[in-house]
Amino acid sequence: MTGIVFVFVPVLLTGLVLRIAFAISVWPELGDLVTLSAAIATGVLQDLVYASYVALPAVLYLALVPQRLFASRIQRIASWTFFYLIWCVVLFQAVAEWIFWDEFGVRFNFIAVDYLVYTTEVIENIVQSYPLAGITASIAASALVINTLYCRNSLYLAWLKSESRFRPRLAVALPMLAWPVLATALISQNDFPGFANRYELEISKNGQYSFFAAFRNNELPYRDFYVTEPDEDAIHRVRDMVSERRSLFIRGSANPVRRTIASSRNPIRPNVIQITVESLSAEFLGRFGNTQGLTPRLDGLLHEGLVFTNFMATGTRTVRGIEALALSVPPTPGTSIVRRPDNENLFTIGTVFRDRGYKTSFIYGGRGYFDNMNDFFAGNGFEIHDQASESADDVAFSNAWGVSDEDLYEWVMAQADASAAEGQPFYHFVMTTSNHRPYTFPEGRIDLPSHSGRAAAVKYTDYAIGKFMDEARTKPWFDNTIFVIVGDHCANSAGKTDVPVDNYHIPLLVYAPAIVTPGEIDTLSSQIDYAPTLFELLGWSYASEFYGKNILAMSLADGRALIGTYQSLGLYRHNKLTLLKPMKVAEAFDYDPQTGTQTGGEIDASDYLDTVAYYQSAADKAGVAAEPETLLSWSTGSAGL
Repeated sequence: MTGIVFVFVPVLLTGLVLRIAFAISVWPELGDLVTLSAAIATGVLQDLVYASYVALPAVLYLALVPQRLFASRIQRIASWTFFYLIWCVVLFQAVAEWIFWDEFGVRFNFIAVDYLVYTTEVIENIVQSYPLAGITASIAASALVINTLYCRNSLYLAWLKSESRFRPRLAVALPMLAWPVLATALISQNDFPGFANRYELEISKNGQYSFFAAFRNNELPYRDFYVTEPDEDAIHRVRDMVSERRSLFIRGSANPVRRTIASSRNPIRPNVIQITVESLSAEFLGRFGNTQGLTPRLDGLLHEGLVFTNFMATGTRTVRGIEALALSVPPTPGTSIVRRPDNENLFTIGTVFRDRGYKTSFIYGGRGYFDNMNDFFAGNGFEIHDQASESADDVAFSNAWGVSDEDLYEWVMAQADASAAEGQPFYHFVMTTSNHRPYTFPEGRIDLPSHSGRAAAVKYTDYAIGKFMDEARTKPWFDNTIFVIVGDHCANSAGKTDVPVDNYHIPLLVYAPAIVTPGEIDTLSSQIDYAPTLFELLGWSYASEFYGKNILAMSLADGRALIGTYQSLGLYRHNKLTLLKPMKVAEAFDYDPQTGTQTGGEIDASDYLDTVAYYQSAADKAGVAAEPETLLSWSTGSAGL
């Protein structure tokens, strides 16, 4: 069974080289060499576990192959071919992991599991983003050279001439076959040492083992994995946190945050076009310090609209942004509500609009089956317009992820014209795709070429928004329309820490020259606060199941943001981040907004209890259908609630 060693070597060697490459790529962000060495050593242990899975076919074969066949020429050719394929696989995995690391700054994880389902978009994205033919040929050629040298070493040649009987081989093979089964049942990634530095933690992992661990842990029931507090206490605290001066909780409701909200403003019924921009980090805009001149049109609109300067995304993926903007809920653990089964008939932003006679539409530049977006919006009363439903004749440019933003805005304009002609107010939830790898767009629009990186994609996104606004100003419905521009999440989610606060900052702009007074709101706030704030601007009184609050009525001291990943759930306020993690772990970090650094801190009792109250309550109600009679009758005296 000596040959099993020759299976382990490619896995361990490529794993080690890959870790060193990862470390070099983020060298300034790493800690001391001792901790890095420990991370690499932990990674080698994980590679050993993974190698035991890879070796299973070889173990079975070598245990059962007759000695006569093993000594034959056919066996030598088969062995050479087998090890050539092993080298091809491990090199391919290494390249795939490097691409994933370059995009997300982590090893394979929950995102990779999600993307595996959507092979069309992912494969097209890879083909359009990278020279796939050249990469594949390089992998095949490298494997050929390495394996040729590999199979000429003296140990390998001596193994080919070795002899052994069946029983001794079987005695060695049985524990080697049993080990992967035991490892699967008994060992999880949580059993390996942890590291405070996020990059060192990722370096310590095995990408393939992480992938299958993420697949196995797709669902994360809150009460099974996270700290809890008595339900009565949690409900009391969450009601205190969502309560506003003009709100009144509804007695007998099964939803602890269900309440009526009264506005002090006179109600209006304008159209609303909400442009949710893919990966629009605040750091791309000149208003927030960028000096590259990527967003001249957006920066101009910021001077003319109502800007929320301290607005935070809840997560790091589009479905999290959609979830927060549409449902106004914290990012509950596991996959987003958008992607879960039985997520129809929920209380959404569209519920309130439709109660007032609005037509609600989801308009997406890509294929809406991706991430279950079409099913989610259709199941919650929205009309769907996406790349699959719109005519291909109306598309001038498309890539792996969808049509260009210019084409998307033509769909938006057509739907707005149609609704206006019918005399029906409308709410459009628009989702863009151009600011996404492979970063391609129609040539000649801006002074940067297509396919030249993120900066060019951001500048094209800005150009397309400006062009759309120029055309909208010529429409008769323009003066009676509110335009909202908001990011779904930041472009970069990776950092030293599990939840780097500075990578959640996104812009929110409300633009309507004839309706909304320009200004700046500096209160720390969250995507879950968007819908309640919008309805206050409209002067609407309504029944609510939102976890967010009206930002306009929040003081600077009341500011807070709900941020997280699919596992880590955070409450950020007063420059302190409190995190809840699986295995019932709670942590706290002090955040310096000037430097963006996070350091371990003491857990504040109030922050801890509030964090638990938010997420425990939201997880219990995530995906639960809305209660009936969402719209209440309001009288002149309703402001007294």
